[in-house]
Amino acid sequence: MTELYNSNPRQLLLLQEVQRRSSATVEELAAFLGVTLQTVRRDVQRLSEAGVLTRFHGGVRVPNSTTENLAHQQREALNADGKTRIAQAVAAQVPHNCSLILNIGTTTEAIARALMQHRGLRIITNNLNVAATLSSNPDCEVIVAGGVVRGRDRGIIGEAAVDFIRQFRVDIALIGISGIESDGSLRDYDFREVKVAQTIMDQAREVWMAADHSKFGRPAMVEVGPLSRIDRLFTDAPPPDPFPRLLQEAHVRCTVA
Repeated sequence: MTELYNSNPRQLLLLQEVQRRSSATVEELAAFLGVTLQTVRRDVQRLSEAGVLTRFHGGVRVPNSTTENLAHQQREALNADGKTRIAQAVAAQVPHNCSLILNIGTTTEAIARALMQHRGLRIITNNLNVAATLSSNPDCEVIVAGGVVRGRDRGIIGEAAVDFIRQFRVDIALIGISGIESDGSLRDYDFREVKVAQTIMDQAREVWMAADHSKFGRPAMVEVGPLSRIDRLFTDAPPPDPFPRLLQEAHVRCTVA
């Protein structure tokens, strides 16, 4: 899976264009990519077999685009190189001897791996994958939220997690997001996960968001909040219009890795 997304930039471009449109015909994609219809059909076949796109007669769409996220393994493979660059950029800005909250997401999991050389960190997380990674760092103290464990990605959600996180006040919240819509709203799929994310943001002195370029313009059902809720955005490519203006209006500092 990782090889598919990292070794074939054309297929990644195709996927990003379908995500932007929600659906597209084979002809539209061929014109966009400047390739033959046969090439597009072959790429669509591979992406649909991977489960990241759904085919219909004459075209392709994002599966359940506003109501259901991609599976964890698919999200982990999608744009893995970009997520690694984002993680390294975030880690370079995180000071030693500070307190952090990391939430659910494959990008925050990449950040956890990038923080393995940091010293004196106190980490609170509702992500068991993050906890498993950073607990291997002897210079980190890891505190795990209680609550319901979501089997598909080992995220901890629910009222118990919200109540637990409210006990803390940390220096930095490092959060991922499923989508940033063109109206500037931060969006996700699970309202229980959203409530935990909102609480994490409330309990931090600064909120840093990590989002690869595929998240811009991506729809999702539940609103987390406006862009003004975050202080810094780390991404892997310059945001497309209208996001530079929206980021400026929201006074969000954007770092492109």
